[in-house]
Amino acid sequence: MYTKFFRVHGEFCASHPWEVIVATLTLTACMLTVEQQSFISPPKAKIHGNCVECLQDVEYNAADVIVMTLIRCLAVLYGYYQFCNLHKLGSKYILGIAGLFTVFSSFIFSTTLLNLLQVEVVELKDALFFFLLLIDLSKAAKLAEYALSASNHEEVKINIARGMSVLGPTITLDTIVETLVIGVGTLSGVERLNVLSCFACLSVIVNYIVFMTFYPACLSLTLEVSRISESNFSLCKALQEDEQKSSNPVLQRVKIIMSVGLTLVHAHSRWPQNEDDVITPFVVQEEPNASNESSLYSLIMKWVSLSTDHLVILILLSALVVKFVFFENKLSGTDSKSDLLKILRHDQEVQTQQSSLEDEAKLIELEESGDNDVMELVRTKVISQYNLEKALGDCERAVRIRRKLLKANFEGLPYKNYDYHKVMGVCCENNVGYIPVPVGVAGPLKLDGKTYYVPLATTEGCLVASTNRGCRAVNRCGIKSKLIADGMTRGPVVRFSTLEKATETLTWIESNFDSIKVKFDGTSRFARLTKIHPRLFGRLLFIRFVAKTGDAMGMNMLSKATEAALQFLKDKFEDMEILSLSGNFCTDKKSAAINWLEGRGKSVICEAIIPEEIVRTVLKTTVERLVDVNLSKNLIGSAAAGSVGGFNAHAANIVTAIFIATGQDAAQNVVSSNCMTLMESCGDDGKDLYITCTMPSIEIGTVGGGTILSPQGACLDMLGVKGSNVERPGENANQLAKIVCATVLAGEVSLMAALTEGHLVKSHLKHNRSNVKL
Repeated sequence: MYTKFFRVHGEFCASHPWEVIVATLTLTACMLTVEQQSFISPPKAKIHGNCVECLQDVEYNAADVIVMTLIRCLAVLYGYYQFCNLHKLGSKYILGIAGLFTVFSSFIFSTTLLNLLQVEVVELKDALFFFLLLIDLSKAAKLAEYALSASNHEEVKINIARGMSVLGPTITLDTIVETLVIGVGTLSGVERLNVLSCFACLSVIVNYIVFMTFYPACLSLTLEVSRISESNFSLCKALQEDEQKSSNPVLQRVKIIMSVGLTLVHAHSRWPQNEDDVITPFVVQEEPNASNESSLYSLIMKWVSLSTDHLVILILLSALVVKFVFFENKLSGTDSKSDLLKILRHDQEVQTQQSSLEDEAKLIELEESGDNDVMELVRTKVISQYNLEKALGDCERAVRIRRKLLKANFEGLPYKNYDYHKVMGVCCENNVGYIPVPVGVAGPLKLDGKTYYVPLATTEGCLVASTNRGCRAVNRCGIKSKLIADGMTRGPVVRFSTLEKATETLTWIESNFDSIKVKFDGTSRFARLTKIHPRLFGRLLFIRFVAKTGDAMGMNMLSKATEAALQFLKDKFEDMEILSLSGNFCTDKKSAAINWLEGRGKSVICEAIIPEEIVRTVLKTTVERLVDVNLSKNLIGSAAAGSVGGFNAHAANIVTAIFIATGQDAAQNVVSSNCMTLMESCGDDGKDLYITCTMPSIEIGTVGGGTILSPQGACLDMLGVKGSNVERPGENANQLAKIVCATVLAGEVSLMAALTEGHLVKSHLKHNRSNVKL
C-alpha cells in the first residue's frame, strides 16, 4: 500500500513539475521575507543563551577541537567518496542533476528554514562540514537513473513514479533513523556539537521534503527540456537489480527497531524534570543593539585565523585535490581502456598471455588505428567481429570494417547515415547495412469516425493502389470495428514420471488460477494473466498461458512471466520436468488451429456497408457478383484446400506491409493474417454490400522491438499510436490492430472486385510491366 502511495506521489510531481517548483519557490520566498520576530521569550533566551554566543564566544577546549576536527575530516572524506562514486557512473547528467539538487536542498532550503525560525548560525564553516556529512548522492542519482532510462517524456514520468515507489519507503525510514541518530549528538555535552546536531536534524528533514517534492519535479522538467534519452538500454538491467536490492526486509526491520529504541532514548533524555531542564537548542540573538562593526571584525578574524584543526583540514583537502587531478583522471582514462579490453577479451581471457602486453598496447590506440589495423586484430581474434561496435565506439565505422572483412559485394547495399545505436543489441546483430523499403500510403481510411492515412511498406506493385481504391469505396459509409479479445500466449511443455502425477498437476492448475496469477503478474507492470489452457498428452502437459501485455506485443514479457509461473509449479510438484519454455502450443509464427479458434494477440472484427452506387462506380462491379465470387473463392475454395485461417483473398499482403512499416515482427504475419472475409447483400432492396473481416490473432505492439527505430516510429506517429498509452495501457496497440483489420477490409473488397471483373492481370500489366516486352 505504501509503495502505491509513493508511486502516485512521484507521478504527480513528475506530471506537474511547474506547479511543484513554483509552489516550493513561493514558500521559500515567503520564509525568506518573513518579519523578524522572536519565537522565544527574552527571559528564556537569557537563561539558555543563544546559538551565536555558543558558536562565537565559547572557549575552545581540547575535547571540542578534537571532536569537531574528526567530524570535519570525516565529512570531507565522505563527500569525496560519494563524488568518486558518481564520477564512475559516467553520466554528466546524473552527476550534475544529483549534485546540484543536494547542494541546493541541503544548504539553501535549510538556511531558509533557519531564517523562518530566526536562527543565526555564524559558524558557517562547521555547518558546511555537516552538510557534506549528510549528503547522500546515491538516492538522488538512482532516481535520475530511473528517469534517464526512459526513451520519451511519458516514460520519464512513469519511471520517476516507479523510482519513487522503490526509493520512497527506504528514504522515509532512513530519514527517521538519521534524525534520531544525529539527535543523540545533542546529548554529547560539547556545545558546538549540540547546536550543530540540532541544525543537522533540521537539514535532514528539509532534505527529505525537498527530495520528495522539488527534486522529482525538477528532474522531470529538465529531461522534458533536454529530451535526454541516452543510455536507456544500459540502465535497464541495473535498475531491475536495484529494485530487488532496495527492499531488504531484514534491514527494514532493523531500522524500525533502531527507530523505536532511539525514540525511547530521546524521550527519556528530554523529559523535563523541572522548568530548568527544558532544552532549547535554537535561540534567537538577544542583543540586537551590539556593535555591528565589532561583530563583523570578530567574525572576519575568526574565519581567517589558522588553528590546528584548520591546518588538518587544509592538508586533507589539498591531498584529495592532488590525487583526483593528477592521478585519478589518468587512471579513469586507462580504466576505460581496461573496460574495452575486458569486452574484447571476454572469450579470450586465458589465451595468449605472453603477448598480452603487445595486444593491450594495440587496443589502447584502437580509436586512432586505421581500418587495416583493426581488421588485423579481428583476424587474429583479439577482437570478435560481432563486438566491433562496442570496441570502436563508432557503429558506422564498425559496419564499414565488417563489410571489408566479409569481402562480399555490398555495392548496392547502403550503410551510411543510419542510427545503428538503436539497432545494436535490440533489433539486429552483425550489421552490414540496411534495406530501404518503399513506403506508400493508403487513405483516407475512415474508421470509427476518425480518418487515417495508413503506411504500407511493400515492393509489390498495385498493392497500395488497390488498397487505396478500397479506402475510397468505404469512405462514405466508414468502417466500424470491435476488439473482442486481447491475450498473447506462451505454451510451455513439461513432463512427469507418471500419468497420475501429470493428471494431479493438471487438476491443481485448473483449481488454483488465482495463486498462479499472483506469481505471473508479479513479474511485470503490464503482464496480466487472464486464462490458462492446459492439455495433457500422455505424461506431457502443455500449458497455454494467456495474458494482456499493455502496448507491447508481449512475447518477451510473457516468457519472463511464464518462467516464474513454471518455477512456482515446480516448487509444488518436484517431479515436474520443464522441457521447453515454448512447446509449440502457443503457437508462434506457425499456422495452427488453436490460434484460429482461441485467438492470439488482438482479436478484431470490422464491418462496412457499401452502397450499390459505390460498388458500381468505384469498384466497377455488382453486389451480386462480389457475393458469389467471395463464397466460391474465399469460403469453398479455402475449405477445399484444407486452409486454417485462410478464408480471405490476400489479408497477408496488408498485414505484412503494415508490419514492416511500423516495426513489427514480420514473421508473425503467419498467425496475424488469419482472416475470414464474409460478404452478403443488404438494404431494403438488397442491393447494398455488407462486408466483414474477422481477424482473431493479430500479434502487434507499439513499444519494443523495431518500433524504437526512427522511421518505424514515424509511421506509428502518423497513425497516432506511437509508444505506450499512459492513461489507458494497451489502448495504442489495440487501436493499431483495429487499423490493420480495417485496412485489410479495404484491400479485400478492392481485390475481390478486380478478380470478379478480370481486372487483376490487366492492372499489373499496366502499372508494373508496361515497359517490358512479353
